[in-house]
Amino acid sequence: MSRIVLKVPVVELSECVLCGICIEVTPSVFRINEAGYVEVCELTNYPESEVEEAIKNCPQDCITWEQI
Repeated sequence: MSRIVLKVPVVELSECVLCGICIEVTPSVFRINEAGYVEVCELTNYPESEVEEAIKNCPQDCITWEQI
């Protein structure tokens, strides 16, 4: 029996410098919350190629995938 592995993007806030590149690249996934920090929007499915582009362009390398 095969198991479906879901993964979600995670931002390590202690390393994030709020450059906004992730939001520019993938506004459907990342946003600035009311507290002024980047957060990941709750989605049922994350566009892998777009999130990978945000990961690749993040100057702080603070975006990763987490399997759930």
